Amino acid sequence: MTTPLPSGSTIGIIGGGQLGRMLSVAAARLGYRSHIFEPGAQPPAGDVAHAVTTAAYDDTTALTAFATSVDVITYEFENIPTQALDLLQTLRPIHPGREALRVSQDRLTEKTFLTDLGLTTAPFADIPDAAALTAALDTIGTPSILKTRRFGYDGKGQSRLTTAIDAKTALADMAGAPAILEGFVDFSFEISVIAARSIDGAVACFDPGENVHSDGILRTTTVPARLSPSQRSDAILIAARILNALNYVGVLGVELFVTPKGFIVNEIAPRVHNSGHWTQSGCAVDQFEQHIRAITGWPLGDGSRHSDVRMENLIGDDLMRLPALATAPHTSLHLYGKPEARPNRKMGHVNHITPR
Repeated sequence: MTTPLPSGSTIGIIGGGQLGRMLSVAAARLGYRSHIFEPGAQPPAGDVAHAVTTAAYDDTTALTAFATSVDVITYEFENIPTQALDLLQTLRPIHPGREALRVSQDRLTEKTFLTDLGLTTAPFADIPDAAALTAALDTIGTPSILKTRRFGYDGKGQSRLTTAIDAKTALADMAGAPAILEGFVDFSFEISVIAARSIDGAVACFDPGENVHSDGILRTTTVPARLSPSQRSDAILIAARILNALNYVGVLGVELFVTPKGFIVNEIAPRVHNSGHWTQSGCAVDQFEQHIRAITGWPLGDGSRHSDVRMENLIGDDLMRLPALATAPHTSLHLYGKPEARPNRKMGHVNHITPR
């Protein structure tokens, strides 16, 4: 068994959003301090972290000071500039490792990695130019979705093609960024598996959750998902296969489409995941504590589910519902401390709990 990082050690977290905030809280529960590195002022994680460095990702002096002040480094989002990671990894261990970031930062690389593992994805093609898009449409067809290969999230960086006539507009929407065309998947519903792997290779997975999106943004995750026992086992095995192939350390989110012919892997996220927030109310050890356990050398915790949960994101003006939610029975509120509610901005989430 790996010797855990001593109590009182400091965990460096790259990114100061709500995921960094909840990671900091989990770290504190296990006796650790957290230090946030975030370019933006007054990040949500800064309210609960022991220290915050406010600096750009190309500020090598700030990055060096940050790394030397912590004992291990993790992150709350995957689009971290490579140059920053090149420096940080020479100073402190980074979990999850660089291979997981390399794969997940580029949709084409990610799809290729998954298919090389023998997993099924939507049909896809690299789109460096208009000629490639025309050729890809001949094989993949429409409806399909053109996406930027990097930096897209919550529905951003995407353009849907209903017919081939939409190709010119979709390519213009990419604004010159490298792109990938993905075929449309006719799926029954989407699930996600939140899985963890420790430094010594142990794997633990939470129950799959069923996701509902609107305008490309996750609205709800419900557990249990509408899966048979064999489907549940297969989904967990897919997540474990990805963890082991990446020699992963930490929590990983794996999104899967459920189709009559089986699972199609949509994407992976090398971090704690929005669709795993239900674990805060449904399990003794939630995804945030599980991640801290994994990266600090603790044994992974018991992620078995003791309650059914429907997690609901609070987005923009959803905060107007707070008075009602605050008095609702079997309801757990989590607010992120963001000062301004804007359209499509995640302001918090609520877990609606049904004890089993």
